[in-house]
Formats: sequence, C-alpha cells, structure tokens
Amino acid sequence: MSDHLAHPRRDDRPEESGRERLSRLFDEDAELYDRARPGYPPELYDDLAELAGAGPGSRVLEVGCGTGQATVPLAGRGCRITAVEAGPDMAAVARRNLAGAAAVEVVTAEFENWPLPEEPFDAVVSATAFHWIDPAVRMVKAADALRPGGSLAVVRTQHVRGGTEEFFVEVQRCYERFDPDTPPGLRPPAASHIDGSDHAEEVAASGRFGPTVFRRYERNLTYTTSAYLDVLRTYSGHRALPEAARDGLLGCIANLIERRYGGRVTKRYLIELAVSHRR
Repeated sequence: MSDHLAHPRRDDRPEESGRERLSRLFDEDAELYDRARPGYPPELYDDLAELAGAGPGSRVLEVGCGTGQATVPLAGRGCRITAVEAGPDMAAVARRNLAGAAAVEVVTAEFENWPLPEEPFDAVVSATAFHWIDPAVRMVKAADALRPGGSLAVVRTQHVRGGTEEFFVEVQRCYERFDPDTPPGLRPPAASHIDGSDHAEEVAASGRFGPTVFRRYERNLTYTTSAYLDVLRTYSGHRALPEAARDGLLGCIANLIERRYGGRVTKRYLIELAVSHRR
C-alpha cells in the first residue's frame, strides 16, 4: 500500500500517532499510484520462491497489496493469493490489474480487523506496506495466519545515497523552504548504514518466528521532471502538506531539475527482503 521512498525528510516511516491518518492518503489517487510507483526487480521474486516458498501452487496472503505491484508478478508465478488492501480505490485498481488471474482474490479490509480464514497460508507477503500495520497486531496476526513452518516475507524500499547525488543535496533547500519540519542538512543514508536490525528485532521479540534471513537489491531509476513529481505526489508525507506548501515544494523541485539537471534525475533505491519462518 505504501512505502518509504520519499526524500529523507518525508520517508513515509509513520509516527504511531499519525500512522492511520497518513495510510489513508494513498487511496486518494490510486490511478496515479499505479502509474508512478516502481515495481520490484525480478530477482526479488526468485528469492521469494526460494526463501519463502512463494512459488507455483503456494497459498499466499498478501498484506497491503496496493494496486498490485507485487501481486501481479506473484500471480504470474503461479501463487494462489488472497490480497488484503484497506483502500477501496486501490483495491479496485488491483482487481482490474488482476482481472485475468483466476487464483487471486482482492479483499477490501484493514488487515488488523480482517478475520483470518480457517485454512492457514504457506506465506504471508507484504511489499512496502508492513510498516503501516499496527505494530501491536502485525507480528502476532501474521504468525496466526501461517501454517507451522510457513514464512513471513516483508519487503521494504528506501531511497539511499547514490544516483544524481548533487541533486539530493540541492533539493534539500526546497524542503527546508516549504516544509518547516525539515531538519537542516538532511541527506539520504548510505545503503551500508541500513541493516534491517529493527525488523529482525521485532520478529525475534514476537517469539513466533525463527531467525530472519535478508536479501538486498540496489537499483537506479532515472526520471524525467514530470515523472519524478508524479512519484513524489504518491508519498504520504508530501500529500499531507498543506496544498500551498505542496505546490510550492513541487514547483521548486521541478525548477531545480529543469534548470540544473537537464530535466532528468536518477534516484537510487534499496529494496530489502526479510524472510522469517513460523516456529
């Protein structure tokens, strides 16, 4: 449903008090989200099959499917999927994108309140959405949804240092100007500084899973000015800004890309897969 891909000031890692409010913002423009958000690299799905058993015939529960960025490839690999999505417009776009997939059901519901079916799943998969689920619920309910030995596979996406590095230094001035909450001098972290330990600790603290295994994928994506602004418009933190501030911020960013970077910038992403098996 969401992710934390934004500029480091607004990285979609929600404060608990604002988590529910921010999570609802993604449903405001599901078509833009579907068009602008990048998918995931093919090797991620190879690793999901190898490490999490998400392969032909496996029974998969997807938590927060959004418009189906991960659901469509999983369905193409023969998974039988129940995809739960809280946003009704997002779920509607997902159903359209999965219209030809007979073994997929998209359910419009909040995962926290959705009654688990009697038959357990082989894998619970959440692609850039698990951080939006209530922390008091997510580990316990994911474990309850799984058969013994079944896997929890959590995908997280972050913007890291790389790509057009000077742009991400310069653009900070736009954020500081139009978003007063922006810490001065903030920079994207190096990929080597992100180790997934927070997730592994949460998994271990639940007592329901074995050790967590990680796979990491880095990639650069190059955007035109308009395409980059479309991506930013899908981020909850940007959407939460007052309209005048948001318009000013996006205008400032567009001017910078056009004037200084020839209308194109490259953003580096770190995609992290974490797989844990139910005890």
